[in-house]
Amino acid sequence: MNIVALIPLRGGSVSIPNKNIKTICGKPLCFWAIDAAFKANKIHEVYVSTDSQEIATITKDYFPELRIIDRPSELATNNASTESVMLHFMNRVDFDILVTIQATSPLISPFDIDAAIGTFKEKNFDSMLTAVRCKRFFWSDNNTPLNYDPSTRPRRQDFNGTLMENGAFYLTKRSILLSHSCRLGGLVGIHEMSELTSVEIDEPDDWDRVEKIIQNQISTNTTLYI
Repeated sequence: MNIVALIPLRGGSVSIPNKNIKTICGKPLCFWAIDAAFKANKIHEVYVSTDSQEIATITKDYFPELRIIDRPSELATNNASTESVMLHFMNRVDFDILVTIQATSPLISPFDIDAAIGTFKEKNFDSMLTAVRCKRFFWSDNNTPLNYDPSTRPRRQDFNGTLMENGAFYLTKRSILLSHSCRLGGLVGIHEMSELTSVEIDEPDDWDRVEKIIQNQISTNTTLYI
């Protein structure tokens, strides 16, 4: 099966200007996701979809084998969906399984990507999301408990928790993207990741927290996985 990775990288960002190429731990933010994709043994080709020539140049400087897809400006607005980028990509690149990786989750490891693909193929899933286990008690706006019974409140060590989508990456069969126009559909699987990967870089505070985690990984030569 032809398995390719897609990292969407648009030029604009409201919360953090030029976020995708802003330096974190000495490298552009997008470096970490692209690097994980190239180091994953089960990824055959790695693509970036971008509307920015600057992003295209910087990423190619780091990864000469990277393939660039020119994204139309209408697919790079604040309102453009990731699905619209995936569909644009699908019309230009042949693949069986698409691994869509978010650069705002730089704590992704090649281990997680390969493990997820292995499970995906073994269980014959049609699509897959990544998640972290959250051991918190959730309530709805109408004051109803969502994931536990208050009359038998479990101890934390006995509580299985709830899986929370962390947005790190998604696996989608071409047939599902074609029929559903959505990253998730058919038989959906979940790949569980380390709790630390729950952070997506959307605000400056997220940036500082993730940078400290990456610095610790570099200094200890470790990778986040459960």
